[in-house]
Amino acid sequence: MDQIATAQPDITHGAADMGDTAKTQAPLSAAPFVTREEDGVSALHLVVGGMHCAGCIAKIERAVGALPHVTEARVNLSTGRLRARWSDADAEMPARIAQTVRDLGFTASPFNPQLVAQTEADAERSLMRAMAVAGFAAANIMLLSVAVWSGADMDAATRALMHWVSALIALPAVAYAGQPFYRSALAALRARQMNMDVPISLAVLLATAMSLFQTIMATRHGAAGHVYFDASVSLLFFLLIGRFLDLRTRGRARETVRNLMALRALSATRIGNDGSHHPIATADVMPGMRLAVAAGGRVPVDAIVRRGRSELDASILTGETLPQPVEPGDRVCGGALNLGQPIEVEATAVDEDSLIGEIVRLMEAAEQGRTAYVRLADAVARIYAPAVHLLAFGTFLGWLLLGAGGWEPALMNAVAVLIITCPCALGLAAPAAQVAASGRLFRTGVLVKAADGLERIAQTDHVVFDKTGTLTEGRPELVNRNEIEADAFTAALALARHSQHPLSRALVRAAGDNTPPTAQPDDLEEIPGSGLRGTIGGRACRLGRAEWCGVTQLEADDRHGPELWLRQADEPPVKFQFADRLRPEMADVIAGLRKLGLSVELLSGDRASVAAAIASELGIDTWRGDCRPADKVARLHSLREAGRKVLMVGDGLNDAPALAQAHASISPAAAADISQNAADFVLQGETLQAVPETIRVARATRRRVIENFGIAFAYNAIAIPFAVAGFVTPLFAALAMSGSSLIVTLNALRLRLGEKGNGR
Repeated sequence: MDQIATAQPDITHGAADMGDTAKTQAPLSAAPFVTREEDGVSALHLVVGGMHCAGCIAKIERAVGALPHVTEARVNLSTGRLRARWSDADAEMPARIAQTVRDLGFTASPFNPQLVAQTEADAERSLMRAMAVAGFAAANIMLLSVAVWSGADMDAATRALMHWVSALIALPAVAYAGQPFYRSALAALRARQMNMDVPISLAVLLATAMSLFQTIMATRHGAAGHVYFDASVSLLFFLLIGRFLDLRTRGRARETVRNLMALRALSATRIGNDGSHHPIATADVMPGMRLAVAAGGRVPVDAIVRRGRSELDASILTGETLPQPVEPGDRVCGGALNLGQPIEVEATAVDEDSLIGEIVRLMEAAEQGRTAYVRLADAVARIYAPAVHLLAFGTFLGWLLLGAGGWEPALMNAVAVLIITCPCALGLAAPAAQVAASGRLFRTGVLVKAADGLERIAQTDHVVFDKTGTLTEGRPELVNRNEIEADAFTAALALARHSQHPLSRALVRAAGDNTPPTAQPDDLEEIPGSGLRGTIGGRACRLGRAEWCGVTQLEADDRHGPELWLRQADEPPVKFQFADRLRPEMADVIAGLRKLGLSVELLSGDRASVAAAIASELGIDTWRGDCRPADKVARLHSLREAGRKVLMVGDGLNDAPALAQAHASISPAAAADISQNAADFVLQGETLQAVPETIRVARATRRRVIENFGIAFAYNAIAIPFAVAGFVTPLFAALAMSGSSLIVTLNALRLRLGEKGNGR
């Protein structure tokens, strides 16, 4: 992706109902946060504050999506991220998007790890202060209420005094502790919108106002009025507890991306032409700049080592737990930790285009996408606002007209309905599980790219493997070294050292570092498609294909794979046999897939005899060799027509069409870029052990989502009728509403702990 280097409109950042950061609105340049994607579409990621339910998501997406040229607007409630894409290179679009979000009563800020961490810390402190005030007030008012309830012979004047003392405690407590809800509700109402904080604020204020009215009337007329100051303040106290715990649990769900972003170095040390060192912001690093990376520091951006040798820890990016040695000429990724000596590197990408930025973008795209479950939750959430207010108003009218207690119990029952009918649990059911699963897979070395990838891979019942680079290591090795005479090996090595052909490189590797120098061939020439020829010690030598070296009859047993032949003058040709070794973990991987109930098949572009040998060694009954890309696609199509849901695992350039054709697809990290782009999952490590684990996690995610929907629907099916019937107090409604959201989120976080069993 290329950064847009145009005008720099300002985006205001803040945090609605998130504490002290909401008191200031500071401009922040949007240009460093806007990227140009491969198709020419611009993209911007924002952190949105003040969201609490799926209804908030729907409003933001509809409003931003309605802007001219905006092609996509996706919000993730668990991560608090908005991803907007637009087709026109409009420099004012980032500010317009942010203003649209603010007009809805929310806040928007470009993603910045320090800003987000500070905002969340401020939000937690603000909620804790509000909880402390509400809790202190609730405890004292409850003592007064107990005295009133137990004082059967208490005279009217004393009872009125108790009510006024309660009011003096409750009114400032309600005014202060309710601010997180009031600010959000007012912002939504100013934008002529509704959110879940509107009914909550309405319920608290109605209960408090009714209590104050009853206190005044009791004082005037000497009657024993019913007051609910204890219920109002306790209601706020438990709502704040729920909001605080929800903030903490959702923070745990998104900590993988946040921790990954925290690996980005905020500054870099640029080396000038005169050798001087100058600190600069990582966002200002451009390709070609020479940078110094101190011991213990992080590589700012993707780069090439130009001077020095060291060891780098890139485990969180690549999945490799051991430090990797680097030397001049090696490529290193941004975010890697330098464990050894200082090195100098040359930047090859800007900050946003580095590997760590690309991984974060892919994870966010997957988490913010729309699965079938998320679309269902969104559809239900759209009718929330009108339905809940109509239901509450209907409850009030029903109790007022048909009940015997007058307007007070009618109003309190309506308040209970306003609070209890919150769609938070439903809105969190799928996203919370999706984010938790993506984080768990990332920690095991699997990058989830497709939004609905987890949903689709959980449905698969058949796995198709490519061979080269997937079942095998993708690196041929010489297997008959002991059968080759020393002089023949030396002659072949002298030729092979001048070629970049994979088999020549394999021959050089087989020689090792301790092989003495070889003679320099005279008249050296490489014939594309044939091999190398030259003169060594006065003898004409050829190294390459069998036919080119005069071999008329190939050995019958060619199951070991490719070979090179050496012809020295009139001497008999010498065969150099190579084999692409199986990955050592593949037997366990195949066994793990079968344990999950999946059948396995091999499709290889290699010779049929080689494919047969690999299939036999791994116990794969169904296999095909000599497969062209079109043959693989045709096979997958036939499997789909037969009702199979196929998982394709492949890494080669020719596997891209098959990966796109499959129901779900996985590609190793070493795969060609086009294959990774076509795959739903990318394995960051060097093994395929994560393939069965990905399926297990996906199936567990499906169970968590279904369980969460069951919890959400059961909560509403039970709670709403009880609230309408008058069996639920506002206080209990607050506990039930907050509890349902927390149960759904905690159930989703079980994915982080791992599961036993076969995952079916």
